[in-house]
Amino acid sequence: MSYRYGEYRDGPDPLAPPYDVRAALDQMGDAILSGSNPGHALRDLLKQGLPGAENRRGLDDLLREVRRRRRELRERGRLDGTLERARALLDKAIGQERAELMGGSGGPPPGGRGTEPSDDETRLRLSVLDGVPDDPAGAIQSLGAYDWRSAAARRTFEELRDLLRREVLDSQFRGMRQALADPDPAALERVREMMTALNDMLDRDARGEHTQSDFDDFMSKYGDMFPESPRNLEELVDALARRAAATQRLLASLTPAQREELAALMNQALEQAGLADQMRRLGESLRSRRPDLAWNTPERLGGDEPLGMADAVTALDELADLTQLEAALRQDYPGARLDDVDEAAIRRALGRSAVDDLRALRQIERELEQQGYLQRRRGRLELTPKAVRRLGETALRRVFASLESGRRGDHDQVDAGAAGELTGSTRPWRFGDEQPIDVVRTVVNAVRRGGGRSADHRGAVALSVDDFEVAETERRTAAAVCLLVDLSYSMALRGTWAAAKQTAMALQALVSSKFPQDSVQIVGFSNYARVLQPDELAGLEWDMVQGTNLHHALLIAGRHLDRHPDFEPVVLVVTDGEPTSHLRRNGTYAFEWPPTRETLELTLAEVDKMTRRRATLNVFMLAEDERLKEFVDEVARRNGGRVFSPSADRLGEYVVSDFLRTRRAR
Repeated sequence: MSYRYGEYRDGPDPLAPPYDVRAALDQMGDAILSGSNPGHALRDLLKQGLPGAENRRGLDDLLREVRRRRRELRERGRLDGTLERARALLDKAIGQERAELMGGSGGPPPGGRGTEPSDDETRLRLSVLDGVPDDPAGAIQSLGAYDWRSAAARRTFEELRDLLRREVLDSQFRGMRQALADPDPAALERVREMMTALNDMLDRDARGEHTQSDFDDFMSKYGDMFPESPRNLEELVDALARRAAATQRLLASLTPAQREELAALMNQALEQAGLADQMRRLGESLRSRRPDLAWNTPERLGGDEPLGMADAVTALDELADLTQLEAALRQDYPGARLDDVDEAAIRRALGRSAVDDLRALRQIERELEQQGYLQRRRGRLELTPKAVRRLGETALRRVFASLESGRRGDHDQVDAGAAGELTGSTRPWRFGDEQPIDVVRTVVNAVRRGGGRSADHRGAVALSVDDFEVAETERRTAAAVCLLVDLSYSMALRGTWAAAKQTAMALQALVSSKFPQDSVQIVGFSNYARVLQPDELAGLEWDMVQGTNLHHALLIAGRHLDRHPDFEPVVLVVTDGEPTSHLRRNGTYAFEWPPTRETLELTLAEVDKMTRRRATLNVFMLAEDERLKEFVDEVARRNGGRVFSPSADRLGEYVVSDFLRTRRAR
């Protein structure tokens, strides 16, 4: 058998290394640890662009480009250019005819009559010109059968008709101006044939009889009339519908008088070209297929240059694209995804490079989900446990980075094993032991067993499993850790919520990684208290409610300690206010400020229960409030715990250091 190796063409390269999104996750983590939720953090990341990718634009950069392009289009010109041009040509033709009638050329009149017109005929012609309606459509209709005396006036009037026909058709079909550039009547007849074939194809598609081969045959005959080069009927309908909707927006953007004049001119031009029925049939079909387009939404253009109808429709079509693109790039609606951004619209508005930037951003979002860092649940973006662990480690690194080397509570120690201090004794190794290997005793055992010489390696000692011994360590007791975190609205108002959230994640990471034998529970409390799972810490937000229900939080913490009677109890409280709520017997909460005597008594009763459990409560207060200080002093007096008053940026350092001090003391 022979083999040929080459570039893999059936989709993405299966052997390519996975996309490294750790930098992206870390950048999201900065926002999350500062108090944001995962959805907002991802949106901020995509807005700013890829970390370290200087040549790649984020959504904000693309959004600025879109808005700049919109400003340019709005300042491009006025929408009544066709009306202005039509009036100018009409006035020119009438002026040329008047000049011919009043001055006289002495030549034979049109029509080959061979005699000079009488004065009565001249006066009759002048009266016809005087009676021309003021609106262009009415004037063109009244002069349609007029026998022009001036050859120049006749040419100007034909130029006017040709202008209207080309502008009206080009406003519906982009590039029709080129198709009708040839004055040969056969060009207009070919347009009629195309319109009939197009409407018949749409009718067959509505009946479910259309095939791709039908579309290919249509494009082989009339493809030069569609510069968008659509690949199928759906793309053709999209291009035509957007242009037809832009034409309707053009009419809606004019004054009522201008709208009436232009609509009359359009109808007249289509009637004259024999396309009115087919165009009406096409418009109804397009509108039924794309009712989502803004068909009658007015736009304002503020430039000085008058735009022809086709150019104005093109500008309005681009403006509609940019408006939809701006809404998609803002990503500020529920369930927003980068997949909502239309690549074709990006390419039309900003070019190919913007499409590449968008795809790079989509890859970030997609890889975060595929590599197990993000997940969507009921339309809400959430971090997975894998991502939470990484962010917790980041929070922990930040905490330890602020600790001075060698001070009390410093975590970077060289301990002999994770199970406790060395006792000086050894014992045979058993499967699952984490104690350090005693190398000397292990080698001595091998030599005594007779493994001191090896036939293949002179001087080597052959070891067996039974030779290994480990150094015994003191048993380290497990701890039941409770961190009670205030989630009340005041935490956000004082700017301390982000620090509390980061502290909770750091403590969770510390206990799970370095003290796996411990049982940690994090309780959040506002009007009620609830247990917070590790995977919801990153997306946690403060509660916009009144109430600091420490009473309920202590009840939950007490149940956690009671479930672990042999564990050493560790209770840490982070709050910025005195208790203002308590739990009633029926399960509802009572809130009152200033706090009632009942709230304080019930809360202190739970403090006393903690004391009887031998649990020391250390309180970290985040506000300089006299009532709070009086309350925590009373807690310290009853329980024997300590009171800390750290700044928000040093909260994590204080909590982790105190936890480590407590664990070492135990």
